[in-house]
Amino acid sequence: MKPELVKKIGIVSILAVLIALYFGLGLSRYLTLANLQASRQGFQDLYREHPALVLSGYFALYVAVTGVSLPGATVLTLAAGALFGFVAGVILVSFASTIGATIACALARTLLRDFARRKFTSAWNKISDGLARDGAFYLFSLRLIPVFPFFVINFAMGLTDMPLGRFYLVSQLGMFPATLIYVNAGVELGKLTTLSGILSPTLLVSLILLGIFPLLAKKALEHYRARRKT
Repeated sequence: MKPELVKKIGIVSILAVLIALYFGLGLSRYLTLANLQASRQGFQDLYREHPALVLSGYFALYVAVTGVSLPGATVLTLAAGALFGFVAGVILVSFASTIGATIACALARTLLRDFARRKFTSAWNKISDGLARDGAFYLFSLRLIPVFPFFVINFAMGLTDMPLGRFYLVSQLGMFPATLIYVNAGVELGKLTTLSGILSPTLLVSLILLGIFPLLAKKALEHYRARRKT
């Protein structure tokens, strides 16, 4: 058996085990806002007693969820703000999400690139044209404007020949503004004690930012591209 095939079989086997554990143990039911609010006090008590363990555990979970493209990254991002505060939450999410995205990109490149290029020729041509036209800025714009789910972007970039180091750096920068907004929303959601608290000005501002950020980012990129052409 060819070494390349053995490598792919090994990777697929590990991924299958991780996915089976995630759904088999019902871990997805814990990654909800309702469960976050219900368990917040107990989790914060554990965090005060064992900060390094809790931070490293959260970091590893986030990397695993994003790396295998499992559902729950958005709730984990909000949870970071609610549980760890704004600064620590931003640092954790920024690095964990980018590392996980890079792993997902590498997995797609290793397991699916040749097949996907043949199967999705039209999509592949669009990606190639975008990279040829704008280079790394093409990925930056996709990251900055969250029109597509991040796991789709990770998969799409896995079909390209972009170096993983460049993918990591551009993703880190491109996802950072959205990370700030989502973690801040998590901070505000974590303060809720009653349903009436959802009408608080700070939470409303955070939720409005979540909604209008893609539009603002799109306008900014359009303005930048227009200036580049002049």
